[in-house]
Amino acid sequence: MIPEKLKTALDEHVSAEIGAAYLYLAMSADFESKAFKGFGRWMRVQFQEEMTHALKFVDFMLARGATIVWKDAKAPATTFGTALETFEKTLAHEREVTARIHKLYHLAAAEKDTATQVFLQWFVTEQVEEEARVSEIVDKIRMVSDRPGSVLYLDKEYGKRTA
Repeated sequence: MIPEKLKTALDEHVSAEIGAAYLYLAMSADFESKAFKGFGRWMRVQFQEEMTHALKFVDFMLARGATIVWKDAKAPATTFGTALETFEKTLAHEREVTARIHKLYHLAAAEKDTATQVFLQWFVTEQVEEEARVSEIVDKIRMVSDRPGSVLYLDKEYGKRTA
C-alpha cells in the first residue's frame, strides 16, 4: 500500500509525465512546420519516451493496489522559437522533471516506502541521462549559431534518433 501523501504526489506526477509528452509532441509539430524534420523526429521520440514513463508510473501504482486519480494535463504552447530556444526550453523542462523526481524520492524516504524509492531510482538515473543529452544539443547549436547551415546538419543528425 502506498502512503496517501505519496500516492497523491504520484498521481500528480503521472499527469506531469503526460504533460511532458504533450509538450514534446507540440515541439515536434513546431519543428516540422519550420522544415526541421530531424529535430521534429527527435521530439517525437521524446514524446514516446515520456508516455512510456507515464505508463511505468501507472503500472507501478496499479501493482501496489493504488487507484489512479487522473489530473488534467496542461495544454502546451504551439510555437517555441528557434531551434536553440526550443532546446533551451527542453533543458529547462528536464531540469524541472529532475527536481520533481528528487522530491518524490525524498517523500518516499520520509514515508518509509522502500518499494517506491527503489522504483524511483531508475528515474533518478534517467534524468541524469536526459539532461546530459539535451545539454549536448544546446551546446552544439550554440557552437554553430553563426553558421545557420550547420544547424541543418544537426537537424539531419538528430533526426536519426530512434525509440
